[in-house]
Order: sequence, then C-alpha cells, then structure tokens
Amino acid sequence: MVVDKPSGLPSVPAGGFLENTLLSLVRKSLPAATPMHRLGRGTSGLVVFALSASARSILQSAWRTHRVHKEYRALLAGELRAPWREDHPIGPIPHPTLGTITAASPNGRPSLTEFFPLQTVDQQTVAEVHLHTGRPHQIRIHAAVAGFPLVGDPLYGKGGTPIPGVRAFPSDLGYFLHAHRLRFQHPTTGVSLEIEAPPPAELLTN
Repeated sequence: MVVDKPSGLPSVPAGGFLENTLLSLVRKSLPAATPMHRLGRGTSGLVVFALSASARSILQSAWRTHRVHKEYRALLAGELRAPWREDHPIGPIPHPTLGTITAASPNGRPSLTEFFPLQTVDQQTVAEVHLHTGRPHQIRIHAAVAGFPLVGDPLYGKGGTPIPGVRAFPSDLGYFLHAHRLRFQHPTTGVSLEIEAPPPAELLTN
C-alpha cells in the first residue's frame, strides 16, 4: 500500500508524537502494515507500506540494492539555473540540546542527491530532486550545502549545518518538500509501478 502523507504528520511515533502519526492511523485499519521508509514531519507525499512479511522482505531488498527510484519536489531559496549533484557526507554533529543532530559532516556517510530546476520565480526555485541515498534530512542538508537551502527551513542554513543562534529542531515545520513520485516493482506480481502524488500549490509549476 502507498499512502500520501500530509505535511505536519509524523511518519512514526517519536518524541511527543505517539498516537497522531501516519503509522498509528494506518494500523487502525491494517494492523500488519509496516512502513518501508519514512518522511520527515514537514515532508508530504508518498510512503510505502508492506502488508505481509514476504512483501516486506522483497521491498527491503529492493531498497538496499537501489531498485526503488524516488523523486521529490522542493522549494529552494535562490536561483538554481542548472542541474546540480551534491555528494557531501552526512552524519552526526554535536547539538547543544539534542546531543547530536544529523547534518553535513566531513566524517559522515557517503550521500548523493541530484537537483533539477523546474521553475525560478522571485529568487526561489521549484526543483525536482532525485534521492540516491537515504540519510535523515538528506535533501534539506544537501540543498543547504549547495547554497540553496529550502525556503522556510528553520534548521539548516548554508553549509548544511544548523543556523547559528537559532533554536530549532529537525521536526520543526516551515519548509516545502514533497515525495512526488516512486518507481519500483510490485513485490508479489513483479509489475513495474510508477506512483505519483500531486504536489502542493507551493511546488506547482506553470
């Protein structure tokens, strides 16, 4: 099953969010449903659930071997005029309140994101984003490393680290990021699937 998650709803229980999560809502109808990945609280769009142990195993293998193609849309600050590949490592860095936080780090894990500009208006760019690795907050971090942080991101500034002097947390809202399209093989039938969730108004193009 694939669900279109709204922005503001956590994917799974964490912190102060226990019942009001996507997982809890789905399991009210389908107790065996297991999410194959998660989106940040402020990210909207497609989340895949496995409904059986066999489907879960097959999908886990597809994710590990990069046979699931993920496309996002993001609203970037600034004018991105040409496609951009960002491969800065991502990993934990110290945080005064949380202990550590995921951010750009020279000692982090290899990561790769591709940005493709679709439309630029008023110093903002709607971009299609291809995610090749799955680090936490990867798109937000890599956009900021590239010099085009997500519009409204309260946490990650240029360089891909927390904005100095600002008290913010990864789950804080304000940015526009949408899991727009997924391509993968159905775990039972083997049929190639392409599933799309329409982006919110802020991420539409003319």
